[in-house]
This record gives sequence, structure tokens and C-alpha cells, in this order.
Amino acid sequence: MIEGGEDPTFIARRLLILASEDIGNANPTALVIANNCFQAVNVIGWPESRIILSQCVTYLASSPKSNAAYQAIIDAQKEVKESGNLAVLLDLRNAPTKLMKEIGYGEGYKYAHSYPNNFINQEYLPEEIKAKKFYEPGNNARENELRKRLKALWQEKYGY
Repeated sequence: MIEGGEDPTFIARRLLILASEDIGNANPTALVIANNCFQAVNVIGWPESRIILSQCVTYLASSPKSNAAYQAIIDAQKEVKESGNLAVLLDLRNAPTKLMKEIGYGEGYKYAHSYPNNFINQEYLPEEIKAKKFYEPGNNARENELRKRLKALWQEKYGY
């Protein structure tokens, strides 16, 4: 790409996208590396930035791949388009006024950080789509660990 005349900043931008879209949670550090590459390319300039691009490209190419996070946002956006503007659960609504408190805003909300592992099994999605799963971890070492954690927290709720 460089020899073809492509701008190094454009290449670094594409590497950022690749790190999230194609590597994702299989290696979350890939996004950090790509972001640092992008910043360094913008600061250092050509020709030295070719070394930074090379380091980033070889790291990303060698990383395990997963598009599970990318697929999750696609599925969530599709659900919003299909379901429309669903109401936020009353438990999750802020109650800054007396009237809002009286009609149940914030009632029943449980602050996750007040519970073991900073987690509470509480529904956050609207009634019409409750218990819908959007993120299905990929089959790689890092996301298998995420799957184990999600299963331990949610038990059988999402089928992890």
C-alpha cells in the first residue's frame, strides 16, 4: 500500500478498524497497539512511521481473530430497528423528582458494585426483549475465558 502511494495515516486508521472488527476480544490489546500506532504515525511522520506500521501489522496479523463484538453491535442495532423505541425499565430510570419516585422510577434498582463480584442478576433490557443475548463469545482462548465468566455470573440465563 505504501509503495502504491497510500497515505500512512489512512493505513493506520484501517489498522484501528481491523483491530476491533476482526480481532476484537480475542486479543483486546490489539486495539491498544493499533491506537498507539495511529497516534505515533501522526506524530512521527514518514519515513520513520513505516517501522511503526510494520510492527503493528505483524502484531495484528499474528493475533487470534474474532468478530463476535462486531456481530454483537450489528445484532443489537438490528433489534432496535425491528423492536423500535422500547421503554427503559422503571427500575433503571433516574428519579430526580417526587412524582418520579412516586410512580416507581428507580424502585428495585440494585447497584452492582454493592454485591459480590460487582454483579447482580438483574434484568436491564425492556420487557419485550428481556433475556435476549447479543454477544456470543468467539472460540478462542480469551473469549472462552469471557464465556466462563459470563456463565458463572448469569448461570443458564443466556446459554453461555
